[in-house]
Amino acid sequence: MLETQQAAPPPASAPRPDSWRTVAAAMFVCGWGGNQFTPLLLMYRQLGGYSALSVDAFLGAYVVGLVPGLLLAGPISDRRGRRPVLVAGTVASAVASLVLCFGGQSAWPIYAGRLITGIAVGIAMSVGSSWVKELSTEDDSGLPARRASLCQTAGFGLGAGVAGVVAQWGPWPMVTPYAVHLLLTVAIPVLLLRVPETRPPLPHTAGLRELLTTLVNDLRVPAPARKRFRLVVLPMAPWVFGSAGLAYAVMPQLVGSHVGVWGLAYATGLTVLTLGMGAAVQPVAKKLHSGTGTRAGRAPVAAMTVMLLGAALCAANAVLLSPWLAAAAAAILGAGYGIAVVSGLLEIQRMAGADDLAGLTGVYYTFAYVGFLLPTVLATLSTWLSYPVMLTAVAAAALICLSLVVTGVRVTAMAASAPK
Repeated sequence: MLETQQAAPPPASAPRPDSWRTVAAAMFVCGWGGNQFTPLLLMYRQLGGYSALSVDAFLGAYVVGLVPGLLLAGPISDRRGRRPVLVAGTVASAVASLVLCFGGQSAWPIYAGRLITGIAVGIAMSVGSSWVKELSTEDDSGLPARRASLCQTAGFGLGAGVAGVVAQWGPWPMVTPYAVHLLLTVAIPVLLLRVPETRPPLPHTAGLRELLTTLVNDLRVPAPARKRFRLVVLPMAPWVFGSAGLAYAVMPQLVGSHVGVWGLAYATGLTVLTLGMGAAVQPVAKKLHSGTGTRAGRAPVAAMTVMLLGAALCAANAVLLSPWLAAAAAAILGAGYGIAVVSGLLEIQRMAGADDLAGLTGVYYTFAYVGFLLPTVLATLSTWLSYPVMLTAVAAAALICLSLVVTGVRVTAMAASAPK
């Protein structure tokens, strides 16, 4: 959606075939910074003396930072260019680790560090995903979505894995994991300056009111796609990271008493298992998403079916408290995550135009990250409700969302095939 009464931007420079790799590296390090904290939740409880509610609230601060990063960075980059926005996001990711390095003994620096981390990840996901798509020159329309989601997922997984291992067996467990991320990130902003710009800045002629109006317009789903978005994408999106929250934030704390001194290593293993499975199944998601009509809806239906199975196992394990069953649930939820995140990006890329791709990508990821608040909600409600009851309710919610997605795929496929 172009700004009114503005000259078109000058043509973007032609991208090199491998230009997307540097952008993918930025997404990777921002994802690393975003998820390196998750396996350290037990460490903060044991060494820092924080309560379960406090460490889950640290996750909540991350989501609060994500929202402006996801919703504003994309539309701003549509007008001011991808490069400066993603450079700022990568710098913010490094600053967040610097804050966390020196703030482990106080809650407020942790909240601040996690908030900044959320902003950085939000920028990387909305702007980085769009920039990778624009820099990809291959004919495969699904390849950019797989590249973006795979790099982000790899960053999430390796960041958590390395941070957990370093904190379990390395020196200065509240400092060293963040120092590793700083070393990885420091050169990326400089390398991004060499990547061709695909959205040259528009002239600064719009007034504030007009600029705000166009930013809001960029966050609107195009009218022909709204029913599909509402009935298929929206019921699935919160489960993308809701599944991750169940797998590597809720399960390790539930079975923590059964793994003893290996709690941090176990939490790290569940995180890597979940995200590793998510990365492994992403090519399957592309195949499930290919086709037209109801065939194009197989990926969201498959994702929600797998999510339901994983949520049901979590509910059962809230009673059994088995580390092995928790690992099985994490693997299944990881598969659901992998299918859901790719199919959601493909749905958005099919709906969006060139001028609102980054904005709609941010909208999708915002709804996806709502699910990451699930551990905080469960920890808050645990004062009044038991985890078996709450996780049974979560499984019931997954069943409802699966029903909505199945219905939405059928309804939108019928509307698309109806005579015009």
